[in-house]
Amino acid sequence: MTASDHDLGRPRAAGELRRAGAGPVLEVEGASKSFGGVAALNDVSLTLGRGEIVALVGDNGAGKSTLIKCVSGAHRLDRGTVRLAGATLVLRSPMHARQHGIETVYQDLSLFDNLSVAANLFAGRELKVPQRAPFPGWLRQRAMTARVAQILDELEVNVPNLNVPVGLLSGGQRQAIAVARAVTFASRLVILDEPTAALGVRETRNVLRLVKHLPQRDVSVLIISHNLEQVAAVADRVVVMRRGAKVGEAPPDAEHHDRIVSLIVGAQSGPL
Repeated sequence: MTASDHDLGRPRAAGELRRAGAGPVLEVEGASKSFGGVAALNDVSLTLGRGEIVALVGDNGAGKSTLIKCVSGAHRLDRGTVRLAGATLVLRSPMHARQHGIETVYQDLSLFDNLSVAANLFAGRELKVPQRAPFPGWLRQRAMTARVAQILDELEVNVPNLNVPVGLLSGGQRQAIAVARAVTFASRLVILDEPTAALGVRETRNVLRLVKHLPQRDVSVLIISHNLEQVAAVADRVVVMRRGAKVGEAPPDAEHHDRIVSLIVGAQSGPL
């Protein structure tokens, strides 16, 4: 058992947290996307079950970020199908994806450094009185702060002062806040793009602990990472991409580690 396994605990087996008889939360079939003459995605297909954490790995330029941007509504596919809980979607924007229960946390986190923790969690979705249009309403500051305190407590995120601007918080706290915001409003899927990039050891451990417990909130996770040790600590399954194509998938265990690395660097091809 590695140090990561000991500190974080191994995730439950794939499907253990899924509802009995439930179909996949996310299905991507034949996804293709080009930018000019460059094919960023070439006939990529994958599935993500309810309560499953799937890691998307591959070298720079493998197509990972393009794929998640297509799933999150930032890009539109040239060809292919995206299905959410069995229903085919043509996602027009990130807001459209959020309306369907998909939340994405990119590497830049998209936080407002000058606003408080509560203001960041509810940015664009503030609690107001009255809440109906066309009245602008008054912000329910106390209600939002109390709700944020409850959310962070449930997720075991330690932020001593919820009124401090997030720009003054540590990298790990900022990442945890971005993930907490996604979890708060995601009803089906959270997508994470390199959530531990530029974090220290302690902050990385806290963020991975948070990710590992998301399925307990009935939320599935699609995570991009270059760190296979961290992937092994949280993911149920690994999907490997290279040059815009999916080249294999496997459990992130010691038995498959060398073959996963071979697929990433192109030393091996074909299914695992």
